[in-house]
Amino acid sequence: MGKSFEALLPDHEQFIAKQHIFFVGSAPLSGEGHVNLSPKGHDVFRILSKNEVAYLDLTGSGNETSAHLEESGNGRITVMFMALEGPPMILRLYGEGRVVLPGTQEWEAIAPRFTLLPGARQMIVVDVHEVKTSCGYSVPFYNYEGERTTLQKWAVQKGEQGLTDYWQEKNMVSMDGLPTPLGQKLSTGTV
Repeated sequence: MGKSFEALLPDHEQFIAKQHIFFVGSAPLSGEGHVNLSPKGHDVFRILSKNEVAYLDLTGSGNETSAHLEESGNGRITVMFMALEGPPMILRLYGEGRVVLPGTQEWEAIAPRFTLLPGARQMIVVDVHEVKTSCGYSVPFYNYEGERTTLQKWAVQKGEQGLTDYWQEKNMVSMDGLPTPLGQKLSTGTV
């Protein structure tokens, strides 16, 4: 059923380009911590090379993925796409992720590949070490009707200072108390 690959193939890239939603999974090293699974929409995913991908991470009520990736010795991340229309398939990208914050050289190098949406707080870049496909035979069909604009409208209404205040309130640490890169930057006053 499942097949494993060392890198993205053109067929994988074409499949990813057709998807309107993907999911990101991460976890802290501690078995006591929470596993995080986060859905992502909008046109925020980019393939940088056969073994490197990135997504523009928009403001949310938590910041779990970045805290898990920042934890010393961690970095584990899985990105999953699944066909909700057309032929069935599930595609997972396994790798090691890192957080890229605005104002860094890496941000400046990668940002032109994205349309920077309101509320963008960081990028997650993944060095992919395995691509795995599976059948997806039990995934139901869903029809895509469009993107929700609620988050973008909320971010525009908040404004730059309002977003910074929100990040300080909600995005400094994970629900398990792990610091986030954004939180570390905010605590030094460089945002």
